[in-house]
Amino acid sequence: MLYAVISEDVENSLPLRKASRPAHLARLEQLKEQGRLILAGPLPAIDSNDPGESGFTGSLVVAEFESLDAAQVWADADPYMDAGVYRKVVVKPFKKVLP
Repeated sequence: MLYAVISEDVENSLPLRKASRPAHLARLEQLKEQGRLILAGPLPAIDSNDPGESGFTGSLVVAEFESLDAAQVWADADPYMDAGVYRKVVVKPFKKVLP
């Protein structure tokens, strides 16, 4: 089943994101290689694809996991969690309808 991992950043998270981004992306690459990643990306703090120093307010990942518990375990192990980037992470079942 698909699950949405909706993460909310702490304020001024950009330096923390930059430091731990390679490890964060490596985990997403693993999901992609396994054919389980539907989409992933950050939520810009301003209305721009390149928010610069404004940074990001969080992230969204939609991926396939065996269960809600497995998705939560995966989310809890994100390097951004260890680095203190995320203030809050919510994992919910997701039903893709379109496209």
